[in-house]
Amino acid sequence: MLRRAVDSTTMRSVGYQAQDRVLEIEFDSGAVYQYLGVPARIYEQLLRAESKGRYFNSEIRESYPYIQVNRARAAGS
Repeated sequence: MLRRAVDSTTMRSVGYQAQDRVLEIEFDSGAVYQYLGVPARIYEQLLRAESKGRYFNSEIRESYPYIQVNRARAAGS
C-alpha cells in the first residue's frame, strides 16, 4: 500500500485502501499497523488533524481491529 509522509511526532506515513477500507500507519518506531473497516472520512480527517497522534488516540486506536504488519526497529538499527 502506498503511504504518504505526514507531519507528526508519532507517525511517519499514512495510507488508505478505499476498496477494502484499510488504514495503514507507519509509526515513528518503524512499526506498521493496518486498521480494518475504517471509513474514508476517518482517513481524511486524520490527514487534516492538527495533532495526528491525538486524533489517532481518540478516533482510531480503540475503535478498529488491527494487524501488525511489521515490528518496530531495534534501538540502534
